[in-house]
Amino acid sequence: MPRPMRTTIERLDRPSAYYLGRNKKRKYNRDRDDKDDREGTPEAQEDPLKDAATLYVGNLSFYTTEEQIHELFAKCGEIKRLVMGLDRFNKTPCGFCFVEYYNHQDALDCMKYIGGTKLDERIIRTDLDPGFQEGRQYGRGKSGGQVRDEYRDEFDPGRGGYGRAIAEERQKEEEEYGRGR
Repeated sequence: MPRPMRTTIERLDRPSAYYLGRNKKRKYNRDRDDKDDREGTPEAQEDPLKDAATLYVGNLSFYTTEEQIHELFAKCGEIKRLVMGLDRFNKTPCGFCFVEYYNHQDALDCMKYIGGTKLDERIIRTDLDPGFQEGRQYGRGKSGGQVRDEYRDEFDPGRGGYGRAIAEERQKEEEEYGRGR
């Protein structure tokens, strides 16, 4: 009897850790029987990413244009739609986008060949996405951008300098210093 073959690499079409964590059922009511808890496990649900043709692209520079993204991602297949992530209030790019292909295989090819490459001197990240819905193009942070950019404490010129919380602290310190305190 042949033994099952094991591989050393992970599958490309597996759900991202973010997606799996978002869909977990919370166990607030511990009095329910175990059968209800099993319904929320990934094994019991149909995989929504099985035929996904949309990619989430992260860690983009704030200065990367739609044309640059389209030119790079069109090398893996015909693009159906490209949606740039925007700051909720300023309507400026905030470092992510969604690329929708016509078929699942093009999206997998893109993850395989383009994920982890550099665009505008930044290593981009690609994940399969269950599909773009209106409203997801805006950042979820308090200031309208991405949450991770709120509290970033290092200087990153590709993402607008310091994080917004740190930039506000520095501004207050400079004002106080100017007043002689």
